[in-house]
Amino acid sequence: MDWFKLSLQLNKFPIERAQKTLEEIQNIPERDYTEYQKKRKNAIIDYHIQHNDFYREFFKWDGFDDWKHVPIMKKSDLQHPLKERLSSTYNTKTAYIGKTSGSSGHPFIFAKNRFAHALSWAGFQDRYRWYDIDLNKSLQARFYGIPLDFYGNIQERLKDRISLRRRFNIFDLSEKKMEAFLERFKNSDFNYLNGYTSAIVLFARFLKDKGLILKELCPSLNICIVTSERLFEKDKELIESSLGVPVINEYGASEVGLIAFEDSENQWIVNSEDLYIEILDDDDNILPYGNEGRVVITSLYNKAHPMIRYDIGDIGCLSEKSTLKKPILEKLIGRTNDIARLPDGKVVPGLTFYYVTKTIIEDNGHIKEFVIIQTEMDEFKIEYVSKHEFTHDQRSKILEAIATYVGENLKIVFERKDILKRSRSGKLKQFTSHLK
Repeated sequence: MDWFKLSLQLNKFPIERAQKTLEEIQNIPERDYTEYQKKRKNAIIDYHIQHNDFYREFFKWDGFDDWKHVPIMKKSDLQHPLKERLSSTYNTKTAYIGKTSGSSGHPFIFAKNRFAHALSWAGFQDRYRWYDIDLNKSLQARFYGIPLDFYGNIQERLKDRISLRRRFNIFDLSEKKMEAFLERFKNSDFNYLNGYTSAIVLFARFLKDKGLILKELCPSLNICIVTSERLFEKDKELIESSLGVPVINEYGASEVGLIAFEDSENQWIVNSEDLYIEILDDDDNILPYGNEGRVVITSLYNKAHPMIRYDIGDIGCLSEKSTLKKPILEKLIGRTNDIARLPDGKVVPGLTFYYVTKTIIEDNGHIKEFVIIQTEMDEFKIEYVSKHEFTHDQRSKILEAIATYVGENLKIVFERKDILKRSRSGKLKQFTSHLK
């Protein structure tokens, strides 16, 4: 039984058509790739100009003459109610609806038409095959968080079961919990591990301290894929030595899908099939290969919601060895999260706060930016930019979410600001610990 394929089909995602389209794109010769990308870029702009009032107003359309004149979309531009940003040809029932993690401090709700979403998954499946991972057959150990409300939890676990994923809840990474993780690996035939970088690094340190190599305890394990956070070279060495398997970098974002995936030669191959990637300077000029700048992405097939010249908030560089068909991401800066340490010994990855931010993402555009700072072992400060102060009910929801996902008896300080402090790269870091 092809469980992964079945799960997509049950949710009305046309995965077979997407796989066929992906194969056709991959068969386009390099010499014809410029024309393919040009046609897709023009087609997606034309579509949204015709069917999306939000984008037509955002573009200030007066005729299209040059791609470099297409305006850059920032995350803050998309903080309007979703119904205002949807194309007229789709609604919340006919499109896939998702939320960004808010890791850059700019959370928002987005939409993708079902074919575009299926094409993203076809791309993931294609890359995973590079390492003999079959999403229909290979068992995944999944180091992610999970919604803790009853229905959200049940829904996610059902998706995991159908998709051959077994989840390791990373909200608590204390030694006791990692002992339990270890027992699961001993008693299961996991083929690969996939999850947040910081959580896997902590597990690797636990294994190193115990003098254990995971592959020896779980012989079926063949590879580890890290995602969502930057992987430093020393951490990669630690993971590979402690797990006993190769570590592969995956770079993606929920709103656009797979962006780049590391091949067997340690090159990050950019997804040029359904995305168009540019590197821009501070003045929005397109930079040549080898120059460092802002990563800007166009989703070539998303008709439900415009993701056109979308500034994802990362700084990167494309290798001089890149071609239009095979761009190579040489450098990626950002997506590094700290670890929160609590008085009871609990260790919580910074990305856990994604599940907290979900409680304050309201589809009204009022909350513009936020960051969370750990100031003491039992104290956190939430700095936010909003049209209004948090109401009593909003604060209560946040406090309840923190108690559920992070820990109880913590002091939370709220501070509304006109502007939030940024790093030198211009990014906001959603979570920062000031503890030594």
